Amino acid sequence: MSIDTADAKAMAPLRIAHKEEIAKDIVQFDLRDAQDNELPSFTAGAHISVQTPAGLVREYSLCNDPDERNRYVIAVKREDPGGGGSISLIDETQPGDVLEVTTPVNDYELPRRANNFLFIAGGIGIAPIMSMVRHLQNKPGKSFRLYYCTRSPEATAFLAELSAPDLKGRVRIHHDNGEPSRALDLWPVLEQRKNQEHIYCCAPRPMMESVRDMTGHWSSAAVHFKTFSKPTAPRADDKDFRVRLARSNLEFDVPVGTTILDAMRSHGVTVPSSCESGTCGTCRTRLLEGEADHRDLVLAEHERESSIMVCVSRSRSPRLVLDR
Repeated sequence: MSIDTADAKAMAPLRIAHKEEIAKDIVQFDLRDAQDNELPSFTAGAHISVQTPAGLVREYSLCNDPDERNRYVIAVKREDPGGGGSISLIDETQPGDVLEVTTPVNDYELPRRANNFLFIAGGIGIAPIMSMVRHLQNKPGKSFRLYYCTRSPEATAFLAELSAPDLKGRVRIHHDNGEPSRALDLWPVLEQRKNQEHIYCCAPRPMMESVRDMTGHWSSAAVHFKTFSKPTAPRADDKDFRVRLARSNLEFDVPVGTTILDAMRSHGVTVPSSCESGTCGTCRTRLLEGEADHRDLVLAEHERESSIMVCVSRSRSPRLVLDR
């Protein structure tokens, strides 16, 4: 899983202790300190930023057990149409090479008081979920079930581990061969919220949108998403619009290709943010006037008239007024 990030602070060198292709076009990296010292701790669902040999910085979810303090393990999917980060990391590195890596950050953390979890993963979206599975697997009083959708067995990361006898009944792996008609029907899984479960879904955006639509009757606090990439590409119907900040009385344009969040930053306005993909909820802002074009996976339907996620959403009206 990778996304562009401008945050390359607090980077430290880690060596590639092991590198292995674990599925078609998916390579696992085992990163360790040069002296095998303990690394900063992390929690299940966390990610690190990695500087590739090409100089690009990308975020990758950690997929190993957080109890392992001597290594960070990431799974990198080759993305040929992407910006070149995954290709550089896969093609231009060897075991023994050193990469600059940040300390872990987690905007996808498991609530400590929850005991029951429903995981839904698609493709490389298994990476953060794998850390959660490994973390919960032997924890007394904790239970989970995982639905993992891929094209084929050859494209399925961690297939052998997730097919192990001790996970029987807790893990279902579904292959659709890339055919929409063979997609897994998740409605029987999501129709009822069982045992106060929390859903964690990491998958291609269409699959996450489908899960969001099918969980409208769930508590919004129990449904969590993580996406692969920031939706930066403008849509054909995108238009310029204006934003006014009610408290500061600042007004500015948001052109096509620029997010509200970036426009606010360019005018010196500081807004809390984390994922910048419309999945974590950190940048939630009160909407006072105007009609938002919501593109997040966080807000429930009843929240959309009064809130907006400024990292991804736009406007259907010529102007929005925000409570800032």
